[in-house]
Amino acid sequence: MSETTRIGNDQITVDIAALGAEMQSITTADGAQWLWHGDAKYWGGRSPILFPMVGKAPNDTISVDGKSYAMGQHGFARRSEFELVEANATSCRFELMATEASWQVYPFDFLLALTYEIEGRAVSITAEVSNRDHKLMPFGIGFHPAFVWPLPGSPADTHGVTLDNGAEPALIRLDHGLVVPRELPSPFQAGMLVLEHDLFEADAMLFPEGAGVGLSYGCPGGPSIKIDWTNLPNLALWSKPDAPFICIEPWHGTAAEVGGSDELEKRPYSEVLGPGATARFVMRVEVRE
Repeated sequence: MSETTRIGNDQITVDIAALGAEMQSITTADGAQWLWHGDAKYWGGRSPILFPMVGKAPNDTISVDGKSYAMGQHGFARRSEFELVEANATSCRFELMATEASWQVYPFDFLLALTYEIEGRAVSITAEVSNRDHKLMPFGIGFHPAFVWPLPGSPADTHGVTLDNGAEPALIRLDHGLVVPRELPSPFQAGMLVLEHDLFEADAMLFPEGAGVGLSYGCPGGPSIKIDWTNLPNLALWSKPDAPFICIEPWHGTAAEVGGSDELEKRPYSEVLGPGATARFVMRVEVRE
């Protein structure tokens, strides 16, 4: 069992496991649980960190500089043990460095740091990716938090997602986990989407562009969760039909395209860091009642 670190204040507590540096719970002072609890009957994840790629690769294989490497969906960080390097009452920092095992699937010297910070009824998660190598380093990264659906104290049939920018971003779908590069009509109307379980019968809904930098999820006039993000241009929404959770996922990078390249640097929206460079990606989750 992976060790867990708890941070919080008199309004909210957050538990984070060393395995994957993954949030395990978001609990308000009344004992209500806002994060999905990971029931394997539906899906055993809670809030995995996706690195060094988001989504699937063709035949679960990537290529770097002409050489092939096996890599499963969403990369290896979510199954890696991070080191807790700093912690106090309201914040903690975990780090994952390249190892002999990671070199076999991702041939780069990297540092991935995750910092969790509590302020009021919100938790901010900052991911820092550092290239400690002497060559260009391509990667993708994403947050994958799952929230209970319905939220505590809410009826199930009134939940929706509202984009801060009021946009109607084009929808992209997946085929066996790979991106179908064809835009479909947006399910949003003036920035609003009423959640229905049948929306996910065809897997995740991906919005590569136009979803902005923030949204609200919840019940009109009732409990809600406000999510904001920085340096994460893509948004995905995912659940399983009839499952009591909804994943709201800001990404930088997506799955490979159907018929597309298996080269990591050619995946849609891949980031490429120069030697010695660091990139930061932030997601903030605030509970509102």
